[in-house]
Amino acid sequence: MSGKSQKEERYQVRGVDLARIRNRNERRVISQMKLLLAEDEEFNPDILAIQDIYALALNMLPARYTQVFTIVLKDPVDDETVAGAVRKAIAQVRANPTEQSEYRRDA
Repeated sequence: MSGKSQKEERYQVRGVDLARIRNRNERRVISQMKLLLAEDEEFNPDILAIQDIYALALNMLPARYTQVFTIVLKDPVDDETVAGAVRKAIAQVRANPTEQSEYRRDA
């Protein structure tokens, strides 16, 4: 079996493709990260720090999974809540840089 076939099968159950079910907060967190990281010119996070911020922020929010044709009438998580989660995640990563991070508080 090829690598692609195995990857495709990872998101299938009884032939049903589940790969297109997404957490609606993913794009919202990314949008807020772009805005908030652009506001702070002193903080230049590396790849790992950006990934950490993304994961931390998503984990602070309730999951909002939807299918391709889902109609969302009301989203219980407002934009300010998403922005708050991203701000907290940025502060946490800044305060606790990983070993591989290029950003250091003492630099």
